[in-house]
Amino acid sequence: MKLISWNVNGIRAAVKKGAIADLKDMDADVYAFQETKATPEQVQEALAELDGYEVFANGADKKGYSGTAVAIRKSLNSKFWKDLDHEEHDGEGRVVHAEFENFILVNTYVPNSKSALERLDYRQEWDAYLLKHLKELETKKPVVLCGDLNVAHKDIDLARPKENYGKSAGFTQEEINGIDNFVNGGFVDSFRHLHPDKVQYTWWSFRGGARQRNVGWRIDYFLVSEKLKPQISDAFIMDQIMGSDHCPVGLILS
Repeated sequence: MKLISWNVNGIRAAVKKGAIADLKDMDADVYAFQETKATPEQVQEALAELDGYEVFANGADKKGYSGTAVAIRKSLNSKFWKDLDHEEHDGEGRVVHAEFENFILVNTYVPNSKSALERLDYRQEWDAYLLKHLKELETKKPVVLCGDLNVAHKDIDLARPKENYGKSAGFTQEEINGIDNFVNGGFVDSFRHLHPDKVQYTWWSFRGGARQRNVGWRIDYFLVSEKLKPQISDAFIMDQIMGSDHCPVGLILS
């Protein structure tokens, strides 16, 4: 099974920039989108030309903000649901689930701690609750977590670690501890599992020509339950794909 995750920074904007053709070229079984900035109905409309897929989306209460969605081959007969069943965490459309025969996919757009780190405390609460949720799902089936996790895990995962450590959202010790807890809790970073020393990024600031200079961050992931580790046959970053400030990331399970 081929899975693709992509923070599209506005699904309608990405489609206008040619995303449908890119998605068809990828020929994945599962597409997971973050930061759709659209209602579920608008997501359905934007992806209407993606033939043969069932689309399920979650939107934020605030219009044009956040949002997640999946598009999955109809032949896979998936079961869908949204949110975390937690009032504080469920107003921003940040989670969509899809259940398959052998695992549960959790597609998430993790809250950003913001430039002045004013949302860092909430971010820590989110990380802890999401991990608890994943462990509960694991009692039923193995889990694949994908999406924009808004954190660079190690120094290798961003171009300028020293300049950003402890100062920038996405590379504070609290956020690093959060992803450490996922890994220590039995979730495998599929890309690092196969490519322990590879320097490759998934997000670049729009400022200062960062993408052209490859001054980026790896903040988009596929984390899989330890039980699925033997089935990771490929994990990759598609940094040649434009249309967003993020690029797609992929996972192939055998």
